[in-house]
Parts: sequence; C-alpha cells; structure tokens
Amino acid sequence: MGSVNPLANLNGLNGKHANGKPKGGLVAALDIGSTKTCCFIARMDEAKGGMKRHPRLVGIGHQVSRGVRNGAIVNLEAAEASIRAAVAAAEQMAGTRVQDVIVNVAGGHPHSRTIGVEVAIAGQQIADGDMRRALGHTRVVEDDERALIHSIPVGFSIDGSRGIRDPRGMYGERLGVNMHLVTAGSGALRNLAACVARCHLEIAEMAVSPYSAGLASLVEDEMDLGATVIDMGGGTTSLAVFFDGHVVFTDSISVGGGHVTNDIARGLSTPLVQAERIKTLYGAASAGPADDREIIEVPLVGEDDPGSVAQIPRSLLVGIIHPRLEETLELVRGRLEQSGFDKLAGRRVVLTGGACQLPGVRELAAQILDKQVRIGRPLRLGGLAEATSGPAFATCAGLIAYAERREADASADLLGPVPERASGLIGRIGEWFRAAF
Repeated sequence: MGSVNPLANLNGLNGKHANGKPKGGLVAALDIGSTKTCCFIARMDEAKGGMKRHPRLVGIGHQVSRGVRNGAIVNLEAAEASIRAAVAAAEQMAGTRVQDVIVNVAGGHPHSRTIGVEVAIAGQQIADGDMRRALGHTRVVEDDERALIHSIPVGFSIDGSRGIRDPRGMYGERLGVNMHLVTAGSGALRNLAACVARCHLEIAEMAVSPYSAGLASLVEDEMDLGATVIDMGGGTTSLAVFFDGHVVFTDSISVGGGHVTNDIARGLSTPLVQAERIKTLYGAASAGPADDREIIEVPLVGEDDPGSVAQIPRSLLVGIIHPRLEETLELVRGRLEQSGFDKLAGRRVVLTGGACQLPGVRELAAQILDKQVRIGRPLRLGGLAEATSGPAFATCAGLIAYAERREADASADLLGPVPERASGLIGRIGEWFRAAF
C-alpha cells in the first residue's frame, strides 16, 4: 500500500460543493467522451413548498473530442481545447461562469466490488456515530495503483435482519452494511484531473459513466426491480446493474462505436470522416431485405479526384457493422454472467450512448442478451432541446442527477471521519484513506 494519495490535488473528490450545496443553485456537468465532450449547466429549482428540487438545463455546449481514446486522456493539450470550447459554449448560453464541475469517468478500467462489515452497537439505539463507524470500515482502497470513485451503501442489516435502508433510531447488537466500491486506475484519474485543472476548473465529484446514464434514464421501478444499463460510447461500452434502488455492479469494455467506424474505414478504404458519415446515414446493425439493391457511394482514401468513389451495396456495409456490434454485446453478456449479477438484474436492459442509435441495435441486443431492451433517454432534466434529449446525452444529464442524488442522500453525509480510532492493519488503512480523501 502506498502512502501517497494519487489524487491529492483534487478538491473534494469524494465530497460536495462548498457548504454541501451547489453554489448559487447551479450545477455543471462535464462528460469527456472519446467522440464528444459535453457540458451541461443546470439550475436546481425548488418546487412549490420547498419540498423537492428539480434541475433544469440553462446552458449546454458540446464539441468533437480530441485527445481522448477509449475513455482516457492521451493528449492533454487537445483534450483541454475540447473541454474549454464545450464549457465556454455552455457558460455563454447560461450567462454565468462555473468554477467546479462533476466529471464522468470512462477510462482507467473501472472495477466494481461489494464488501460487507459489521460493528458492535451493544443493544444501544443506532446513531450517526454508529453509522459512520460502519461506513468508515468499508472505505479501503485496493492498492496504490487504483483510487476510489464511489463508496455506495446498498443495504444495512441489524442482527442479521436485512433489507433495512436507514437503521438510525433502531436498536440491536450488531449493525451491518454492504458497500459497493468502484475504483479506477489512479494514473487515468490523475490525467483527467490535470486536464480539467488546466481549464481552471475544479472537480467537485466524479461518477462512472454507466452509473450516471442509469440515473438519467431509468424509471424508479426499473431501479428497484432490477435493470442493466449498457452505455455504448465511442471508445468504451460500460454497464451498470441496478437493484433495490442502488447500483450494485459496474464494468467496462474497451470497445465502442469508434471501433465500428474504424472497421468501416479499413473495410471500405475510406477516410475516417467519411466512414463516420456513412455509418450515420446508411449504417444498421442487421441486414434488411433491400440492402443488396441499395447502392452507396464511398469516397476512397488518398484519392484527390472528388469523382473517385466506389459503389457498394448497403449489405456490404451492414456486413462490416454487424460482427463488431455482435462481439461487443457478447462481451457484455459474458461480463454479466461472470459477475453473478445477471439474474439479479432481471430481464430489463436499457441502452444509452451514441452507438446504440444505429437501427437494429435494440433488436440485436435483445437477441444476444435474451432480455427486454429499450433505448434510454434523459428523464430527470428539464429544458432539454430535442437535439440533446437522446441517448447520446444520457451520461451528461445523469451527472446532474448524480449531484441531486448526492445532495438528497442522507447517508452521504455520514462518510466522514470515524470518531473512534481504528486498530489493526485494515483499520490503519481505513484511517489513512479517510485522511487522504
């Protein structure tokens, strides 16, 4: 275990905005993807009676991503330029400037696991201090190469009785908690933090992409009964399993829509820009009856003459796209089966991300995963225009929902220092980790 916090330069990575609330009622979300960089600025408006806060979009900016590959920063200067442009456009639309942002994490190979602990309460009434002790014992980082992104309580128990959402005020001998921990490579997170800092912004929170996409696109019943969110981005395909109102598993695969574009460019000997255009206009996940008769003109790479084009049937294009999407979904199925959460997730799958918008992806996913599949769109953010209300913007909208959820989640306030000094190796590790973060 290393003694240096790999993310020590981040202000409040696992915390909240100043005073625990977004400054001025504004929340800024930054989705740094492999194909696009998007910034949303939302205002947390109070509903009548002040009982509930509803975020409403007031600014948006998005740019083609540069310097990002498979969700990770590979060129600081190029990525910085994309972030600056997206944030500036959102600030101009909102008529304000932002200082801190909630950022998605797509790179660094996020890893998910659930651990459980019990603490003695000696028959006393459970108070905040007991909750802090129970939650604090789970906050152990895996090694010096990975850093914690999420520490989410997914269920409490008292003397073995499970299914308790908030045990405060109850009595028992032992308090147990199951905690879902999500970590990612510290190098990738440090590069992400450095890039955001170069834009004179601070990171207020981090959230993995499929978790954010699920918060934006799942209805309450899907979260409670069980559902899998598959976020099909440009450089990665990530998944999250929700059950009983919580995310209980996350994973990521380094294959996305950009790989489909590369396959088209290589298979048809066309520039990448043209391959993306052809995929968007004529691409599909499965063949149709008229594909052999529909002819597509394909500009050839390296040809100076604008008239130098190849004519191919659409069936050839679909024959390139289908195997890559099939492989991606089979990898997702394998990860779900390997995790053991496949049955817990039920038969509901929600697809998000730009790559799921190709015709036929929903049907192909239903066939390979043997589940009911729908396309997910942002549900909990007002003010979205039609162009930004599709599945490609679910992650960015979900970052706003994540901020709202963190503000409303009472247990999030309990993840502070443990009043009693822990002993033993695990206790010392937990103390170091709490102090470092």
